[in-house]
Amino acid sequence: MAMAALPVLSQDLIARITPVDKKSRTLDTLSLQSTIMRESLESPASDLYVDWDTRDTHYKSSSLPETYKINLRNFCMPTPSRVITSQFGPRWGRQHRGLDIKVYIGDTIRAAWSGKVRIVKYEAKGYGNYVVIRHSNGLETYYGHMSKHLVRENQTIRAGQPIGLGGNTGRSTGSHLHFETRLCGVALNPALFFDFRNQDITGDTYVFHRSTMERDAARATAARGLKQSSYTKEEVYGGKRPSQNTSQHSEMMAMNSPSTSSSPLPVTRTSGFRYHRVSEGETLPELARRFNMSLEDFARLNGLTPNSKLRPGQLLVL
Repeated sequence: MAMAALPVLSQDLIARITPVDKKSRTLDTLSLQSTIMRESLESPASDLYVDWDTRDTHYKSSSLPETYKINLRNFCMPTPSRVITSQFGPRWGRQHRGLDIKVYIGDTIRAAWSGKVRIVKYEAKGYGNYVVIRHSNGLETYYGHMSKHLVRENQTIRAGQPIGLGGNTGRSTGSHLHFETRLCGVALNPALFFDFRNQDITGDTYVFHRSTMERDAARATAARGLKQSSYTKEEVYGGKRPSQNTSQHSEMMAMNSPSTSSSPLPVTRTSGFRYHRVSEGETLPELARRFNMSLEDFARLNGLTPNSKLRPGQLLVL
């Protein structure tokens, strides 16, 4: 005698469907996150910028927000130099829109945050060889007077990636990095975000207020825009800093100590990169083998060729 089919209760159906729904929602969430990430890389800060222009250096916009929260995390210092030779603000009868950081010709310049390269050009009477990068946090960073470009327009890059080499091109009286930070085309004092003397950001976030930006810029210069007329190579290569009783100070001093040259070391507390300081006689192929990297990838990461010669004291990212 055949048994009668048992009735299917509604709660049984719900119980069967629920795990499928949860899995579907998880997949949808991952897909959405992937889409958001891809769009962010393709069009950084699209909520602020209505277009992507690779012709005009300075983005022209009337949409500067009254207030805007800028995420400063996941950064890399553009250079290990702690020496500021010219600060943001009035200079020689005109406005200096960035900070001049002392570097030597050939020093590696790195992207401050991940983003997309908007401009790669040469300007004889201005920036010289320069690069402009738009970041997802809303800022655009400018790197001027370089001797060589290492990136191309529309290239997606990550924080810490080499983008050029220090130089003395354009309207420049000595080798240095001209570094700008702009929001919707408006130049903001880089000292609002970066403390070059201490090789760190000023905080995890910075809240921009249009009504107080001039006052805030002056305060940042007073606190961190230290102009120097004399300096040592040690300071330019990041080895000397003001005394601090912090664990970060100890970490950074260790990073720049010649006695640690054979060990990979952290760059900053949030960058996620490691550095190696080159010792006398070390070669690129030897270091690539030591750190278990291909010679081509190691060279490309540092803006070098596989045949490049290294100099003692040079910092390489791993």
